[in-house]
Amino acid sequence: MTNFRILKKDKNSKARLGLLTTPHGTVKTPSYVMVGTYGQIRNLSSLDIKKTKTQMIIANTFHLWKSALKNKNRDKRLLTRFGIIPTMTDSGGFQVLSLAFGDKIKVGKFMIGDAKTDKDYKRSRIRITENGVYFKKPNDIASRLVWEFLGPELSIKLQGKIGADIIFAFDHITSPLDDHKYNKKAVELTDKWAQICLKEHAKNQKNRINKQGLFGIVQGGLFKDLRIQSAKSIGAMPFDGFGIGGSYTKKQISKVLKWITPHLPEEKPRHLLGVGKIEDIFEAVSSGIDTFDCVIPTREARHGRLYTKTGNIDIRRGYFSKDKKVIEKGCGCQTCKAKMPRHEIRKLIKSHNRILNNSGQRYCLMHNMWFFNNLLQDIRSSIAKDKFRELKNKFLNNRK
Repeated sequence: MTNFRILKKDKNSKARLGLLTTPHGTVKTPSYVMVGTYGQIRNLSSLDIKKTKTQMIIANTFHLWKSALKNKNRDKRLLTRFGIIPTMTDSGGFQVLSLAFGDKIKVGKFMIGDAKTDKDYKRSRIRITENGVYFKKPNDIASRLVWEFLGPELSIKLQGKIGADIIFAFDHITSPLDDHKYNKKAVELTDKWAQICLKEHAKNQKNRINKQGLFGIVQGGLFKDLRIQSAKSIGAMPFDGFGIGGSYTKKQISKVLKWITPHLPEEKPRHLLGVGKIEDIFEAVSSGIDTFDCVIPTREARHGRLYTKTGNIDIRRGYFSKDKKVIEKGCGCQTCKAKMPRHEIRKLIKSHNRILNNSGQRYCLMHNMWFFNNLLQDIRSSIAKDKFRELKNKFLNNRK
């Protein structure tokens, strides 16, 4: 069972230190949750992951669907490749509902510029009902799109079989293109599905050795009244914690969080779904967010984009072909501690040989994951000393 305890609150913001206890360990918050979509982080062993200071990993229910159905032992965790470490799974709802985003314009977690609502925004590849979502998915055998279904009850069952420490309720995400009327319906449906998830979760946890925590999700798009409505409604339900979902423009995330967090129970953990750039981290922590996940550290590492305190570097560029320096001087990651030179990492990650390329990716992954986890460790230390704002200003100024 999960348990959350607040240790200290920052004097100059809503940032807070906490301890999130799960069946597989305790997470010091605020914390970055690394993404292991398919139940693993490619090219890293469980020991490698531990050496990056990673405290928690989130896997993807949509992509683990088939593996989950094969699991007959309710207490067997499918996420063993991560080692003994706390884990989360998302509900699969984002993947299912985002299938419709390609109908008109590519819409992800963020949009560039100002989002304008569009009353004519259609969703032809999915069909949303009171019970869940029908969606078109490629069929491996027939090589064509076939209709499948995912709803709150099935999502909880699948997550129960995957066996993560913390799971999420199935919600109705929206696009920044959706108007107020559509978002209002989505909030109402999210509330209904949340109640179904709670009931199914209660049944699923009976006689289970490792009890799973269930987080409800706040929706409402870019509308203040709907975000507050959703936060109050979901916040009043007996969830173990709360996730904040939806998509935004970069300018809006801080504003949306300020609408939501005052209306969530203070004593329960808050997770920001799919957000994790450095600027976003500081905004989220400032607003009282305890955990957040994002693919940025791992996805960008695989493409040779590396993070340092003074900015990012693309290790693939010819500029680094003779560079004998480590990625970042003074860095404590295993790659930099081993004094692996930039030119060698570049050579590996640009190699067409799979084994060599995977080795290059491993060096980059070890660095990026350590960088983000170490940043969160520094943030926790700054909150403990009431110097969070000072760290925020200094860190962001150094990267300009």
